[in-house]
Amino acid sequence: MPHLVMEYSNSAEDRLNMQGLLEDLHQVAIASGLFSAKDVKSRAVRVHSWLVGKQGNSVDFIHITLELLEGRSPEQKRELSRALMDVLAEQASHIDSLTINVRDMEHESFQKIG
Repeated sequence: MPHLVMEYSNSAEDRLNMQGLLEDLHQVAIASGLFSAKDVKSRAVRVHSWLVGKQGNSVDFIHITLELLEGRSPEQKRELSRALMDVLAEQASHIDSLTINVRDMEHESFQKIG
């Protein structure tokens, strides 16, 4: 735990090194000190179909969802979100829409093997 999922429009991939960005975001999560480095899992998902407002699929986007087990303070989550956005904005400022959502997962319902 946590799981960092970076979703992005397929057209954004032509304009940005997605693997490099994912690696940098992964390092931000590790450097936060909120998790054991071995528990941080990050992945990128290329989205082939999307719509944004009335502009449809002409808007490039990157959306990061960070799911973590409950127990971190709102301040810790806010600082982690800001640190991730700093990297995202630095590397992807030319992408139309950049968003991040940090979500808690309940200990009672989370299951893990390995």
